[in-house]
Amino acid sequence: MVSVLILLSLALGITTLTLTVKIYLMKKSAKEICRQLGFVLAEETNTLICISSSDPSMKRLAAEINQELRLLRKERRRYLHGDRELKEAVTNISHDLRTPLTAICGYLDMLEEEEKSENACRYLAQIQNRTEVLKQLTEELFRYSVVVSTKEDLKPKTVAVDAILADSIAASYNALTDRGITPVITLPEKKVLRHLDASALSRIFANLISNAVKYSEGDLTVTMSDTCEIAFTNTAANLSPVTAARLFDRFFTVETGRKSTGLGLAIAKVLTEEMGGSIDAEYHNQKLTIKLRF
Repeated sequence: MVSVLILLSLALGITTLTLTVKIYLMKKSAKEICRQLGFVLAEETNTLICISSSDPSMKRLAAEINQELRLLRKERRRYLHGDRELKEAVTNISHDLRTPLTAICGYLDMLEEEEKSENACRYLAQIQNRTEVLKQLTEELFRYSVVVSTKEDLKPKTVAVDAILADSIAASYNALTDRGITPVITLPEKKVLRHLDASALSRIFANLISNAVKYSEGDLTVTMSDTCEIAFTNTAANLSPVTAARLFDRFFTVETGRKSTGLGLAIAKVLTEEMGGSIDAEYHNQKLTIKLRF
């Protein structure tokens, strides 16, 4: 009887030890998979997951993950190739449009000096107006193609963000007042200094103000904190939380957008993130708020 108990205890001990070792090895393999998967997803590498364990289940799990990684890389290559082709197409189209538009504007200026009937003057004014709109949209398309294809040669230096914001609002004051908008501006008393590219920052502010001109229903509030959080708020009754979230998507426009390509906020987002900042949109009680942080 004692011998049987000893044998049972010995068998139980061996089984427990075997299970403990197996669990340890499985946990080790799981940690290896997690560590390598994090590295593979974070880096652009063709490395696959390799584990030290010979356990069939863990090896099968690693093989399945590697298969999904191969598919993910294949789809990523397809996306990057298509995205690159789109950027090149946008750049080429914008270049092709600028040349004939410049010639059209030149001929319109010459035609302006000729004698014309009243109807001809009215038609010419409409043509000039539409041509100017097309020229503005083409320039916006060209600026976007430059930003996304080269990310521009940013030259960051210490700048007063509040001063650049004030200058941008002043430069856009006529466009705002033409839409009946008198901006309410709140700036910090002390200078807010950041290491940023002044030209890119000015473009971001100009695009955000231009967005207010397109979508505002007669108001604009600009507030800036001493922590460099800037909020542009305006009434936009025809928007919704869904459309507000899509305002940064390239080529996305809403029906209330005037003369818009849907690229202004996309450019602002690219430049903001390129300089280490963040930008997002919120929509509550028919108020659109775009927040910018550096």
